[in-house]
Amino acid sequence: MLYWLGVAGFALTILISVSLHEAGHMITAKRFGMKVTRYFVGFGPTIFSFRRGETEYGLKAIPLGGFCKIVGMTPQDDDVEPEDQPRAMWRFPVWKRTIVMSAGSITHFLLALAAAWVVAFTLGLPNTHYPTTNADEAKQKAYVTVSDCTWVTIPTTQQDCVPGQNGGVAGPAYAAGIRDGDLITKVGATPITTYGDLTTAIRSLPAGKTDFEFVRDGVTKTVQVDLVTANRASLTDEDATATSQVSVAALGWDNVGVPGTIKYNAASAVPATFNYGWFIVENTFKSLGKIPAKVPALWHSLTGSERDPDTPISVVGASRLGGEAIEHGVPELFLNIFITLNIFIGIFNLLPLLPLDGGHIAIAWFERLRSLLYARLRKPDPGRVDYYKLMPITYAVILIGGAFTLLTVTADIVNPIQIFNR
Repeated sequence: MLYWLGVAGFALTILISVSLHEAGHMITAKRFGMKVTRYFVGFGPTIFSFRRGETEYGLKAIPLGGFCKIVGMTPQDDDVEPEDQPRAMWRFPVWKRTIVMSAGSITHFLLALAAAWVVAFTLGLPNTHYPTTNADEAKQKAYVTVSDCTWVTIPTTQQDCVPGQNGGVAGPAYAAGIRDGDLITKVGATPITTYGDLTTAIRSLPAGKTDFEFVRDGVTKTVQVDLVTANRASLTDEDATATSQVSVAALGWDNVGVPGTIKYNAASAVPATFNYGWFIVENTFKSLGKIPAKVPALWHSLTGSERDPDTPISVVGASRLGGEAIEHGVPELFLNIFITLNIFIGIFNLLPLLPLDGGHIAIAWFERLRSLLYARLRKPDPGRVDYYKLMPITYAVILIGGAFTLLTVTADIVNPIQIFNR
């Protein structure tokens, strides 16, 4: 029950966000004197509507977004009444049109920042410096987690490690008495400062007994660990595509002293919010760059392959993750997904592609710069861009975007990403 309430709640928050996106366009357009004739939440058949002044407001049956109609967005719009020509959007200065077209994305950014600020001093924001790669972990202090079993040869299928079965052996460090949270300070004669030092020191030794010095509860102890030889990937190989024979102790990095979330007060939450927002922006651009490479993995997830958790998700997938977060009592995850999705939508809408808002902004500035150039060259102003000539590109973007959306939605239904085991 909680799961479905979470799904519905997240879908509702996204609908509200998109509705506010359109409200951003409408409000700024009205402030500049442009004429807005319609503002609706949803698509399809109209459930109800009413008129206030020159604008019709209403709700439609399909809750998948919203829209507002600004008169004369392009010179080619043929539904502008003669008396409305002076208020047609395309006639306004480029800076005003830029503000109106970017207002939707700015609304998403403001929603994300407001939510992040509240989360920062109530539940805590994710630690943006938390190690997420092998290279990041290698720089941390050598606090360790200890396995009671390790693989001499990493199996090709997922299975439990059992000593004496299928290449599983007893964990050397665990057998010697080292436990989770211990801080390793020396291996043999080599002082250890970081987890990277620890791994390098172990792999440089031959298999056999080696002294390990560690600190537990402020007390320094030394034990002998009987290292074993096993196949392991390079420390710099994040995907573990190649392995070699090295000595291992069955130790991993423990995040002692590195919190996953940080809680702030109302004042310190302000810079933390902007820092977190910028962190999401950077990762959004990285994710956008990886999308083409992730399409094959998305396709394979429809044919029975395990879903890569790093593949893109749709609003359906985000809603499902929001439902999982509520079901398992992790509201901060629900809110962080909401924050991330709003920033992603805001950035995506500013891409310089029609029919996105960024496409209209790009054309407006292209027209302005071209006019300035022609004036400098003492040539006649070439006028406005003919949107009809750009229709093939627009249709291509719609087709590709629609196909990708269909692929992600289908994957999120057939083989969804799951954070928790339900």
